[in-house]
Amino acid sequence: MILASSAGTIFEWYDFYLYGSLAAIIGAQFFTSFPEATRNVFALLAFAAGFIVRPFGALVFGAMGDLIGRKYTFLATILIMGFSTFLVGLLPGYASWGVAAPIILIVLRMAQGLALGGEYGGAAVYVAEHAPANQRGYFTSFIQTTATLGLLLSLVVILLVQGYVNGNWEPTPVLDAAGAAVLNADGTPKMIKAFDLWGWRIPFLGSIFLLAISLYIRLQMNESPAFKKMKEEGAQSKAPLKEAFGTWKNGKIALIALLGLTAGQAVVWYSGQFYALFFIQNVIKVDSFSANVFVAWSLILGTGGFIFFGSLSDRIGRKPIILGGCLLAAITYFPVFHALTKTANPALYAAQQTPVVVTTDLSTCSFQFNPTGTAKFTSPCDIAKATLAKSSVNYTTVAGTPSSGAEIKIGDTVIPSYDAAALSGTDLTTAKSTFEKAVAEALKAAGYPLTAESNLTVAKANHFFDIFTGQKLAIVVILTYLILLVTMVYGPIAAMLVELFPTRIRYSGLSLPYHIGNGWFGGLLPATAFAISAQSGNIYAGLWYAIIVAACTVVIGTIFVPNGTHKKDIFAD
Repeated sequence: MILASSAGTIFEWYDFYLYGSLAAIIGAQFFTSFPEATRNVFALLAFAAGFIVRPFGALVFGAMGDLIGRKYTFLATILIMGFSTFLVGLLPGYASWGVAAPIILIVLRMAQGLALGGEYGGAAVYVAEHAPANQRGYFTSFIQTTATLGLLLSLVVILLVQGYVNGNWEPTPVLDAAGAAVLNADGTPKMIKAFDLWGWRIPFLGSIFLLAISLYIRLQMNESPAFKKMKEEGAQSKAPLKEAFGTWKNGKIALIALLGLTAGQAVVWYSGQFYALFFIQNVIKVDSFSANVFVAWSLILGTGGFIFFGSLSDRIGRKPIILGGCLLAAITYFPVFHALTKTANPALYAAQQTPVVVTTDLSTCSFQFNPTGTAKFTSPCDIAKATLAKSSVNYTTVAGTPSSGAEIKIGDTVIPSYDAAALSGTDLTTAKSTFEKAVAEALKAAGYPLTAESNLTVAKANHFFDIFTGQKLAIVVILTYLILLVTMVYGPIAAMLVELFPTRIRYSGLSLPYHIGNGWFGGLLPATAFAISAQSGNIYAGLWYAIIVAACTVVIGTIFVPNGTHKKDIFAD
């Protein structure tokens, strides 16, 4: 029963997280008309679109699960997920379909989110309603591994396909909209690997085979005995959503579950797995293959923690383990991510110790969170900050006089910015080229590695088993610590949520707070954290989002979440 529930759920998470693992690559294909910083945020928001609609999927499929049963809801969710993933692999990019391509991509991501909104609650309830009373944490922890195993499966497939495609097809030059070659900061032509250009589609297209396997597995499953008994007795809810959320008695449980459990669990989960992966690739500048290898190994080493903490929660309770994980995350995130930067890219970390200051009229600085790509950042302040953000520069911004424009001071070198709104044509091109060249030279003098080829200190894995050096093992250990925090907060959460709600509304009741927590608080974390860091000029500032939410969950959970739910009879009602 556990294998049947878990296998289909793993494949569904695999489909959902393929996009997250390839967000930067897909962003370059579907959002090519936007600046790099905007493109990264937009790519992450397209990833987050699937999370935004998850609570609505929880409402739709949660009600379906309480009305017609757990099994048939499972079948509906896997079909929607499988076909949506397959279509992403077929979807032409921005160069072929223009703005229609990213719009359709986001629609498909939303379809995936709706399906996942019904998937998790069904799997958790299905297993819990089969499990022995004193082992609900242990048995449901196998369902908790499915999200991480789905992510791991997506990384392994990506690594295999990436290695094969890039090993058999040569890189090609990157061209702009006019067909001219795009240059690196040092003037060399920018190249794109075959996997980044078209090979990324293969894992999406291959998901059609996983869909066939999942459907076969799901068709062999029997209905939950608790649901069958409730249906035979005519005791099922006629309006599960109204019963679950229309009264304060049950609505209060959902609110406590959200703010006192799932919100903190969600930010720790997505910080430890997805934001860590995004941070390594896009901020620390480790190549995507190596980053995937390091994260994959941390998942392999840390996944057993789900079973351990799930089983432990059967003995000491769920609440102290979940809140303990949130507290540890809030306390240790800053030193852990600092250590990750210092270990994975020593040259970048050393260069970041050189003071960089942007002096400007602060009233001309915009908040550079531009997911639609419609805003024009043309002021000297915006140009200076965007240029520094691209190279992962830590800088501070100080107020200057209104007439002073903006200037960047890197060590002892001062570089004036330019006003793009006041220039046009050749003058604008010359000013841009002169400014970017001066900044690149100053950053290079300060030790910043401007191209991957020039950085001999950054961690690099040549194949999946190339981790046995001091630097690479240290990276894996740091990432495994983050995964263990994930297992603390996530391992016992399914059993805890099942125990909070009565059988009649259990599917609907637990699905909504879980998916609001993980869909909104967690799913929006990578885009939010990246935007905070880009705006503040500090690559670690985005961690404040996760730290504050986790700390609030510790306080609210300590006061309002009940103790001893692991001893509860979930069929007493």
